[in-house]
Amino acid sequence: MAIRVGRVIQLSFEPFYIDMERRGVELVDVRLNQVAEAMREGEIDGGPVPLTDSFEMENFADPVAGFCLSSATRSGSNLVYSRVPIEELDGGRVALSEVDPTTVQLLQVLLAKKYQKGAPELVQTADEHDALVISGDAALRRRRGMRGYGHRYDLGEEWNRFTELPFVFSRWMRRSDMERRDAMLLEDTLYVGLEEGVDSLFHLSEPRENLLMLARDVMEYIIGYRYFVGLSEQKSIDLFRGYRDQVVAS
Repeated sequence: MAIRVGRVIQLSFEPFYIDMERRGVELVDVRLNQVAEAMREGEIDGGPVPLTDSFEMENFADPVAGFCLSSATRSGSNLVYSRVPIEELDGGRVALSEVDPTTVQLLQVLLAKKYQKGAPELVQTADEHDALVISGDAALRRRRGMRGYGHRYDLGEEWNRFTELPFVFSRWMRRSDMERRDAMLLEDTLYVGLEEGVDSLFHLSEPRENLLMLARDVMEYIIGYRYFVGLSEQKSIDLFRGYRDQVVAS
């Protein structure tokens, strides 16, 4: 039976998938927020999961080598739009729009640890709010600004300024019961994605009209990411996890 891998339809994840179908991997389209649950239920064997979800999967899943999605200094697609400066969001109402859990918890950590502010009240976009959090391709489409919000913050950049570290938004995970041969195949396809998939986006000549991006915009966005956990990424993961356990669980 073919390996079933969750395919997240976002620009930042595209390079990972370039070699998979050719190698016989079955791709199952799934939203980023749903990958962990799909793996838990056995619907897929692996995929990229939000970093915070990966913390809760250690009893049934393992990282695929060190493959990840990490912003070096700024993310470009994990954004906060606010009606007031971020340092005034002390217990403010924050709406969530097409956002993954890691981005939300990163904001909570930054407000508590960097700005020493109270926890925000998380609400729906239809509710009255002071700020809005958005991530992924939805954020890319709105990267130039949003009407009614005078302040824009890139959460990857906020973390980097606070810690001088990259921020790991997601990690590749696989079910622990995956056969060793299949695990090695998945790992190998991801290496090819790093070598060929990223390069193909660098040489893209066509615009991404659905994201309102020219080819050079895509290149600038992709070049800001790292795709493998090194020493600085692991340090960042450990630091964030400690902060997150203090802030979110309190």
